[in-house]
Amino acid sequence: MSTTPTDWVTRAADDAIGHAGEGKPVTVSSGISPSGPVHLGNLREFLTVHFVADELRRRGVPVRHLHVWDDYDRFRKVPREVDPSYAEYIGRPLSAVPDPWECHPSWAEHFKEPLRESLHAMGCDMEEVSQTERYQAGVYREQVLLAVQHRGEIESVLARYRTKKVVAEPVSKQEAEALEDSVAADDDVEGTTELERFPYKPYCLTCLRDATTVTAYDDASTDLSYTCDRGHAHTINLATQDEGKLAWKVDWPMRWAFEHVDFEPAGMDHATPGSSFTVGHELVEKVFGMPRPAWFGYGFVGFAGVQKMSSSAGGAPTAQDALRVLEAPILRWLYVRRNPKQTFDIDFGPEVVRLYDEWDSLSRKAADPGKRDVQVLAWERAAATAAGPLPAPRVVVPFRLLSSVADVTAGSAEQISRIVGESVEDIQPRLDRAMAWTLEYVAPEDRTNVRETPDAATLASLSEEEREWLRLLRDGLTEPLSLDHVTSLVYGVPKLARGMALDDKPTDEVKADQKQFFGLLYRLLVDAERGPRLPTLVMALGADRVRSLLGG
Repeated sequence: MSTTPTDWVTRAADDAIGHAGEGKPVTVSSGISPSGPVHLGNLREFLTVHFVADELRRRGVPVRHLHVWDDYDRFRKVPREVDPSYAEYIGRPLSAVPDPWECHPSWAEHFKEPLRESLHAMGCDMEEVSQTERYQAGVYREQVLLAVQHRGEIESVLARYRTKKVVAEPVSKQEAEALEDSVAADDDVEGTTELERFPYKPYCLTCLRDATTVTAYDDASTDLSYTCDRGHAHTINLATQDEGKLAWKVDWPMRWAFEHVDFEPAGMDHATPGSSFTVGHELVEKVFGMPRPAWFGYGFVGFAGVQKMSSSAGGAPTAQDALRVLEAPILRWLYVRRNPKQTFDIDFGPEVVRLYDEWDSLSRKAADPGKRDVQVLAWERAAATAAGPLPAPRVVVPFRLLSSVADVTAGSAEQISRIVGESVEDIQPRLDRAMAWTLEYVAPEDRTNVRETPDAATLASLSEEEREWLRLLRDGLTEPLSLDHVTSLVYGVPKLARGMALDDKPTDEVKADQKQFFGLLYRLLVDAERGPRLPTLVMALGADRVRSLLGG
């Protein structure tokens, strides 16, 4: 008797239900600081939670995927590609830093929008929350006062973990740079006095920066006084004014309690002893009176050929970049098929072709109900959501064929359609991705460069046998060309030259002739020892141009 396969998504969904209680709505949460382009490493935060939410929806469990934009976090440093004068804004909330590209209302919004579009294309829709809006509207006012009231308990937890802090060991230069740029281990309540370690950080009313030091706090009135490093001094009232935010290690557990979060994963940088996640697990229960959410840590995602992983530095590929060359289900599959603790790299080079081949093979397996296993379950999660299937080509043409044809046709959709024998509409969205990959990720030296004029020297030096091969090929190229006929002809010319039929099984002598014949065609057509599959190349060039280059 067959059993239903289970995977990490199944187990995480079970844990989330267990935390919420049977029959109750479930909240699963993700969160990220929009400090820069949200790269494919950060994407794991979104998709991990999405897959759990989607599993719950498939079961009919009421669930919300809450995504918290930490846009009230401080602007930490100026990326290399931005004018150094932006150092003026260091310490401001990301939502209060101007967009240097002048296309969005703020720095934070500049990086949110493209990700929203990409997530929607992947079927990942969320309930979004802006921490800027929440704090400034006074939504967290009671939670802020509660944290301040319990600042002694908060400090005792933080102090204990300061002595136990263990730094995550990076396994690569990319991961080291990612950890360096992470806020996970920031001790943002440092200092030697109680006021210096105050769990609430004001943003200066004059310069909007968080370079502030609390100088006095009155528990009875909730008046808080502070100065900033530019000499400004202010007094605000925490019960009536909203001019700052809780320190990060306090803010996160506060949010879990406020939103009744049942499941939220964390990058492994957050899961080391003393980091924000482990501290938060204690604070959410001791200070805010809620059980910690179900969770697990997820591993690092790297990028072949990418020198800098940091989201605030830019340069690392984003979901938007990936969706230019990968169908949405395939990008989803990269994340759901692995246990979240596994690290992996995303490679936009030749690995893309192999990835499509593997996906197509798994798709054929998934079509057989008798072969449903954990691999097929991952395919099902990637190919569709509870709301329905994601866009996929109606007719599946191998990516390696489309990219090869795109190369030799200079990306002409009409020629590609003619060569593969399918309409442009039926092979989308894969066609666009094959053309983009060929254009953007195939090195110039690996591109196919068709000769402009015949190679007179080679044609003049042909043997009688080689002349006969070329004559047989030229004569056999009758319009309209079809890929099946051209394939049969290209492989069959050496057979015909030996008096055999096209469908005869090749002898060892024919196999040797084929190798020599193929090498000759590559030299005469593309001036190289090898290239794209010859039937594809012939189809792309057309009968007249092939005859011309072969001396006909």
